[in-house]
Amino acid sequence: MRNGLPELADIRSAQEFLAGKVNRTELHHSTTFSQMLGGDIYFKMENHQKTGSFKARGAMYRVSKLTPQERERGIITASSGNHAQGVAYAAMYNRLSAKIVMPEYTVPAKINAVQGYGAEVVLMGHDYSEARDAAEQIRIREGRTFIEAFNDPYVIAGQGTIGLEILNDIPDVNRIIVPVGGGGLISGIAISAKSINPSVSIIGVESELSDSMKKSLEQGRIVAHTSGDSIADGISVKYPGDLTFNAAREYVDDIVTVSDEIIALAIYKLLERNKTLVEPSGAAALAAIMDHKVNVTKGKTAVILSGGNMNFLLLSKIIYKSMEIESKLVRIEFKIPDRPGTLFRISSAISESGGNIFHAEVDNLARDTPVGYQTVTFTVNVRDEKHLSSMLERIRGLGFKFELVT
Repeated sequence: MRNGLPELADIRSAQEFLAGKVNRTELHHSTTFSQMLGGDIYFKMENHQKTGSFKARGAMYRVSKLTPQERERGIITASSGNHAQGVAYAAMYNRLSAKIVMPEYTVPAKINAVQGYGAEVVLMGHDYSEARDAAEQIRIREGRTFIEAFNDPYVIAGQGTIGLEILNDIPDVNRIIVPVGGGGLISGIAISAKSINPSVSIIGVESELSDSMKKSLEQGRIVAHTSGDSIADGISVKYPGDLTFNAAREYVDDIVTVSDEIIALAIYKLLERNKTLVEPSGAAALAAIMDHKVNVTKGKTAVILSGGNMNFLLLSKIIYKSMEIESKLVRIEFKIPDRPGTLFRISSAISESGGNIFHAEVDNLARDTPVGYQTVTFTVNVRDEKHLSSMLERIRGLGFKFELVT
């Protein structure tokens, strides 16, 4: 260790320890995305890691450093997401007592996942900060060891094993793009990769709604910045730790930000074209390329897909929204005379044009509907804008007034 941060030897020790305990995930070369983005793109599939994210690496290695007395008293952490599952898995593997304090708003699927690994879930607080305070009180009262999510040298070393695997698989990689929350992932990867190949570029990606690391590096000190409203809750961290801030300042080349909209589109594209499911935080690195925040046209680019624990209700919204953006799902609103056969004529025109009616809604109470008319909205799946244009031209031939609803 140097200044509290792991060095290459420490990360190699972590790799040796973790062998067989976590997955050595695939570094998948994507021909589709390489052609789409104009570069040589490789995906590091941490969404296929145990517990569904990279967090299992750091948690497992940190737990290995507990003393016999600490193991007997058990561990505790606060998290509403992947870190909770990583710690719960490490506790189960090592047969330790674990308590995970999660905010009261946490979605049931995440609570069930943590309990599935045998950890005790304590629901306290309205947000992570309050849950963290509650966990600290339990730690003091019960003598448990708190497992940090990112600001811990052993956690950083565990995450750094990803960098070793990437450099082993593609030694001539030119850049590695990494999602950034508290900074544990990018710190470990940057230290290991730069120690082996100093010329590799390490680029971090934050949500533009939660970019505390970027702002901290710009100001030369740790500053807090998050709106708490991003769909990428896994990287919505109020501020980085002192260790991760120092590591980023020394080893990271650049940090860029992306919007929720482009993150959602990246999730959709991975699912559509690569048959790969990632969560919003896990798609942030790809989103940066799609948004032209990172130039990948020269050399080889490794993109970290950091997790795949998706909220399926959110996924359905992302799919619908992305299809709208690509003009594959459109809403067409009609004001039509309230007489028999009208709906049949419209639906027939849509179907005969090759459009697939996904949903239809009749609203006779809309305030702007004229007397004797109905407001009808069709949600239609089309192939592309050319197909949409052809279908709308056929509908116009019916003589009814309509508009596309956005």
